Amino acid sequence: MSEAILKAHHLGVTFPDGNGGLHALGAVTFSIAPREFVCVLGPSGSGKSTLLRVLAGLVKPTSGSLHFQGIESPPRIGFVFQQANLMPWRSVLENILLPLELESVPPAQARERAQEMVELVGLQGFEHSLPRDLSGGMAQRVALGRALIHHPDILLLDEPFGSLDALTRERMWTELSRLWLARQTTVLMVTHSISESLFLADRVLVLSARPGKIKLDLKVDLPRPRDDEMRYSEPFGRLARQLKEAIE
Repeated sequence: MSEAILKAHHLGVTFPDGNGGLHALGAVTFSIAPREFVCVLGPSGSGKSTLLRVLAGLVKPTSGSLHFQGIESPPRIGFVFQQANLMPWRSVLENILLPLELESVPPAQARERAQEMVELVGLQGFEHSLPRDLSGGMAQRVALGRALIHHPDILLLDEPFGSLDALTRERMWTELSRLWLARQTTVLMVTHSISESLFLADRVLVLSARPGKIKLDLKVDLPRPRDDEMRYSEPFGRLARQLKEAIE
């Protein structure tokens, strides 16, 4: 494996609650290599989303350490939530180019890059559409494009397809896999779905019940690109059983 781009060592988070504190995350240690796709599974309340917020700098850990290596400090972080959180008065193109505006990229260059991203996420012809005119899957494509437009060092995904219907969610697995293969961005994704994690990830980390600790670090040795048929294969089923046993 390449030298890690991210290393977490005994990372812990305790939130004050007036009753000794709520231990959300406890002594989590792991590393992620450049261009690796890692999924995080675990029961509700195990600290999955808290972990993402620590990596994004939104929550300060109360113990342990976190290091980004081989990149500028602070790292460039892309973050996609369960809800797309698009600005309703801005078009698809305008939502995607927002990060470039905040970085004061020259307007002509910003629009050119945003148009390229529109095409990469498969939204040609919808550049001028408003969020109210988009399906849930299309809105999440915009959110992914917005998160990727500034070439993040690491992309954090917090159940980005959790609010979509089952068929749309499965189509988005294929779309996200295609985007990742095209951009080779380092990804850490939180999910509740075993199938989703195995379809997308190089490795899956399973957290225990709160306070979350890593129970299993599973390498997903399935060939890419992955398709629906693979989900019914014996190797896929074997890995799914390992993850289910670890979660239970």
